[in-house]
Amino acid sequence: MNELPIDIDSLEPASLTKAQMAELLYERIGLSKRESKDIVDAFFDLIGKRLIDGDSVRISGFGNFQVRAKAARPGRNPRTGEAIPIEARRVVTFHASNKLKEKVQQDAM
Repeated sequence: MNELPIDIDSLEPASLTKAQMAELLYERIGLSKRESKDIVDAFFDLIGKRLIDGDSVRISGFGNFQVRAKAARPGRNPRTGEAIPIEARRVVTFHASNKLKEKVQQDAM
C-alpha cells in the first residue's frame, strides 16, 4: 500500500471531514477540487450502498464494515425505571485490521 505523504496533523478540527479528504486529494494528486470531492463522495456512496444491501465492505489494511442484526430486547428508561421494549434493528460495525491496529499502537508510543 502506498503511503501518501500528507500532513494531516495541521488539520482542524481533530476529526477528518469529507471536505478535508477532498482537499487532501486535491493537494496530493493534483485533481481539480470538484474531481476530488466527487471521488470522496463516490467512495462513501459505494460503501453506504453496500451496507444498506446488507453486504460487508473490506478495505485491505484498514478494516471491515459489517451490518449486524440485533434482536429485540427488553430495556429500561434510566430516569423512571419503566420497562421499554427495544425493537430489533440493524447496526453497522467496524473492525480495524491488524495492520491498522499495529500502526495505531506504534504511533501511540
